[in-house]
Amino acid sequence: MNDLISEIQTAYERDHQRQPEATTADDLPVSFDSITDRWLSAVLCRGVPGAAVTGHTLGPADSGSSNRRRIEVEYNRAGREAGLPQALFCKASHELANRIVLGVSGGAFTEVHFYNAIRPHLDVEVPRGFHARFDPVSFNSIIMLEDLSGSVTEFCNHKTVMTIERARSQMRLLGKMHGTTYAHPAIRAALEQLPTWPAYFEKCGAFGLKAGSSQGFLAAEEVIPARLYRRYEEIWPATLRSMDLHAAAPHFLSHGDVHLKNWYVAGSGEMGLSDWQCASRGHWGRDLAYTLATALTVEDRRAWERELIQCYLDALRDAGGPEVSFDEGWNAYRQQLVTALTWWTVTLTPPPGLPDMQPRDITLEFIRRIATAMDDVGTLDALAA
Repeated sequence: MNDLISEIQTAYERDHQRQPEATTADDLPVSFDSITDRWLSAVLCRGVPGAAVTGHTLGPADSGSSNRRRIEVEYNRAGREAGLPQALFCKASHELANRIVLGVSGGAFTEVHFYNAIRPHLDVEVPRGFHARFDPVSFNSIIMLEDLSGSVTEFCNHKTVMTIERARSQMRLLGKMHGTTYAHPAIRAALEQLPTWPAYFEKCGAFGLKAGSSQGFLAAEEVIPARLYRRYEEIWPATLRSMDLHAAAPHFLSHGDVHLKNWYVAGSGEMGLSDWQCASRGHWGRDLAYTLATALTVEDRRAWERELIQCYLDALRDAGGPEVSFDEGWNAYRQQLVTALTWWTVTLTPPPGLPDMQPRDITLEFIRRIATAMDDVGTLDALAA
């Protein structure tokens, strides 16, 4: 682990000492400022004779787990007539902390691989990718996506009003995605290059996941049901048991971080899903549980969860996935809530080396929703040894 971080740091320092401009399609920008019109022409105008980028403008910097920036692009006449993308949303691992987090966890490679090898085969509401590249030596990366800001009705957060129709749309997307990846030969081949969910979780453990999530659980007492809070000592063992269940289960494409902030309402009214850096091979139950627990208020989740689970199972079957009984689906939902909680308790109290990823009010609200769901459906009892 320390040797890998040292290698990433050495590569980062080398990149930033040289600060080379990116000019050809083979170049990987070391910063957004190193992007040139020539490079944009090389990666965006492929296959369009005579098209070229004549200018571009960088939007404000925005960093979290990745370095994010919007780019406005201007083309010559051939580029405009071809309808090439004029507004891009870009994600990168340019800064050292982001290279370490996304490199060691595998997140940088994963999202690039998703957009290059899996996204083209999925007929679901997911942003289109125009260019994605990852360097396995420096762990530098960039992904250029369509900028949805002009076409999306709403980018979701913890205050988004989720109607039953929006929740059903989420279930249809997840079911179709999981069912398609279960049945599609090209996707199944591409999935083999992604880690399993337990392997991905283990990599994240190198950043102090156990200590950080345990501390976060204790720090979130105000939003955790008292009955569940008293069972603190059972949380981490149950987390590990929930991981073990993925080893013997069939594997699907798992998004891995389906909290409500990664969803959007498309212009069609259907829900869309973004941010694929936590994708892996795993059981469908975790995406299902994580979505239901974070997307809905406690009251709505209690009222709708059974109907929505059946909606998901129907979509899974219809897209080529296995036939799953409601009882099996309900049990998977109960068992897979616990690692959704892990993702947010560690966010509340991130250990050294992890960036501050989410505002406190959002983090506490998602912990409250997930923990309450766990208490309501008996997650710890469903995972009892």
